[in-house]
Amino acid sequence: MHRALSLALAAVATIAGASPAATPDTVRWGPCPQEVTSPRLECSTLKVPLDYRDPDGRKIEIAISRLASEKPARRRGVLLTNPGGPGVSGLDHPAALAVSGLPRDVLDSYDVIGFDPRGVGHSTPVTCDLTPEQQARGLFPPYAHTAGEVAREARNARTVAGKCAASPTSWMSPHTTTANIARDMDRIRAALGEPKLSYLGHSYGTYLGAVYTTMFPERSDRIVLDSSLGPGGYDVTAMRLFARGMEERFPDFARFAAAHPEYGLGTTSAQVTATFFDLSKRLEAKPVQGIDGTLFRGITFDLLYSDALMPLLAKTWQALDTDRPLPPRPPMANLENAMSARLSVICSDTRWPGTVREYQRNVAVDRVKYPMMGGSTASIGPCAFWPGKRVEPPVRIRDRGPSNVLMVQNERDPGTPLAGARKLRRAFGKRATMVTADQGGHGVYPFGRNTCAKDTVTAFLATGRLPSQDLACAAGQ
Repeated sequence: MHRALSLALAAVATIAGASPAATPDTVRWGPCPQEVTSPRLECSTLKVPLDYRDPDGRKIEIAISRLASEKPARRRGVLLTNPGGPGVSGLDHPAALAVSGLPRDVLDSYDVIGFDPRGVGHSTPVTCDLTPEQQARGLFPPYAHTAGEVAREARNARTVAGKCAASPTSWMSPHTTTANIARDMDRIRAALGEPKLSYLGHSYGTYLGAVYTTMFPERSDRIVLDSSLGPGGYDVTAMRLFARGMEERFPDFARFAAAHPEYGLGTTSAQVTATFFDLSKRLEAKPVQGIDGTLFRGITFDLLYSDALMPLLAKTWQALDTDRPLPPRPPMANLENAMSARLSVICSDTRWPGTVREYQRNVAVDRVKYPMMGGSTASIGPCAFWPGKRVEPPVRIRDRGPSNVLMVQNERDPGTPLAGARKLRRAFGKRATMVTADQGGHGVYPFGRNTCAKDTVTAFLATGRLPSQDLACAAGQ
């Protein structure tokens, strides 16, 4: 067994070392697709191997974008970015970062690079041919109150997995992994003629960055991981951690709603919490405007990502409570592709539990431990029935390499709870320094309110300066 694992790890190392092109490709920058509206962005495409074990075999395309530095004399390289996901387009992310306040020192120091990961958007896309109903089920399985409900959901999960296996792009799925996306990143680096790559990744993008700098430590310059998954990435542990993140973040909203009695959700945090459970129960029995109990929990979770969204969340609750029209929310572009790509990555990266009984046990534990979301996030999904073998084992995040990783994290993050980030910090050992901010929400840089945390990241990206030890930034700093 140990010999088999050693051989597998050796194979990963061989593939990783062979991935960069011997000679950089020529990137010809031109106009971006019409969905990318920033006039400052330029776009291009790059061909990469579908399977890096067969570098001369079938190729796929990766779409890339550039927000060029306006101060070429100050430019020190490229800053590759990823907004999270998996399944999320990143072509317009450099422009979004600039609009969100990416400091001038950083914009002057780098060409900021975005890309659509393999399987997503304007890169060669994947599809599972999901129906609108299957797309509408969203990120989380239905909230399960009983073992029987988990068993019933297993049938739906198996159906979705079967559709992905039978789709016209099923040939891509085994190779749509975080490790291969990291190899694509190194091809982007080589194509741009850069000896090293700096990186700013958010949410799932932290795992992608962790995998990249583990596979290519000598080609990693300044690596910033904002709102980190644990060292296992987007696995069953991360899925179950969503419920913990919801419980840790929700009191911030409860205090907000209690301080605004005009919403009618309660005048104390306890009353607002009781309203949550009351609405969940009512919507499970009788959906309102297409919103059932599971979707209500998911919308609440989603809108806890930012303090700025709390008024919208309160208005949404108010509308559901009184059966008034819901406030508008921005639509998500091409949800089918986003969900298909997400499934391809998370189901191909790691092996999920394959028996219904294990999910039933997980639900029984988490429904008590984290009642707001535990019955949903611990339940079964398509990854339990994902077809085929994984082409390689997951990349193990280690402490081998330069001390050039800066992690930045909110203490009350619903999407990537602090507990997972701390595990990643331990896995990196001496390679990483971690900054925590006493605030809630998902994402710190550059759009957060904590200047202590933001200034630390800016100093690192612009000058390479890191704190001498892990840093805790107090609320209001």
